[in-house]
Amino acid sequence: MARTYGSWTGGTLTPRTFLKPHHVAAVVFHPAWIPPSLDPSVERLKRIRVIAGAVASVGVYTVLEGGFDLTELLENALTASAVLLFLTPLTVGVMLFVWRRTGTVRQLRVPLLNSLKLLLLFIGCVVTVVLLAQMTNASGSILMILGVGATMMWMLIFVAYGAVRVSGNFFGTAAVHRCLPALLATVTSWLMAIPDLVTGDLHGLGLTMGVVFILGAPVTVTAIALLETGRLKRRYGIRLATHPASLPPVPGPVPPVPPTGLPHVPPQGNPYAPAHPRPPYVPGAGGNPYATGAGGSPYAPQPPYSPQGPYSPQGPYSPHGPYGG
Repeated sequence: MARTYGSWTGGTLTPRTFLKPHHVAAVVFHPAWIPPSLDPSVERLKRIRVIAGAVASVGVYTVLEGGFDLTELLENALTASAVLLFLTPLTVGVMLFVWRRTGTVRQLRVPLLNSLKLLLLFIGCVVTVVLLAQMTNASGSILMILGVGATMMWMLIFVAYGAVRVSGNFFGTAAVHRCLPALLATVTSWLMAIPDLVTGDLHGLGLTMGVVFILGAPVTVTAIALLETGRLKRRYGIRLATHPASLPPVPGPVPPVPPTGLPHVPPQGNPYAPAHPRPPYVPGAGGNPYATGAGGSPYAPQPPYSPQGPYSPQGPYSPHGPYGG
């Protein structure tokens, strides 16, 4: 797949933007080099799935486990980051082995490095938030608590919005292969759920609700992933087992049609004008039988009773004729 040119942030960050951590997260964790989605409906399903999963997780930790514990939530996020750090490169490595027959790794070097940078950046931010939380809890100084606490809250919002972004694009792996985000999301969700099922950690829920809660995430992610990969295959011919360099070119965005005016405005010109318009009337012009003074007109001033005719003074009745004096 060809590289998407452009800087990491696309030049959209300004000093005022840093006052809004969610805006910074939207730019940093969804860089400009990530290609746009080919199916907006699937992207909407992903957002709904991420939001529903976050609400369900916070509800379980807050209501069923006896109160909201930020430290436990951050520790779980740190564990999930460690799993991602191990699982994502492993899954991509397996796919590179599958693609070896139709392409090389060198062709994917740039998007692979960009995705790895985004993965390390997100994990580094999660580790930073955990360290700031520990420093805030261990500090006995009011100034230290205020300063570090404010930074921690900014980072917490930044990482939370970043988690939503990377859950949708899965660390920009769509720049490597369009089907990779769906595959990685499916593998990760199942491997995160299996330990809870094996150990019987149902998060304070009963057997039935615990199984539904634990299996709800991987089943939903798998269904959305199958929908996404199926549409990519049917509409664009993109298959997961095919090397990105061997895939057919993806159609670019359709350019907007420039406006041509209001629909009720008629086209320029007179639609009722004759095909061969009559020349304007010019008095005295040649060829007009009604023009005054035109040569060759039957009504020209050359009547038969002209003085040069037979009754003119020079004719037979003229006083100077034969009967004249």
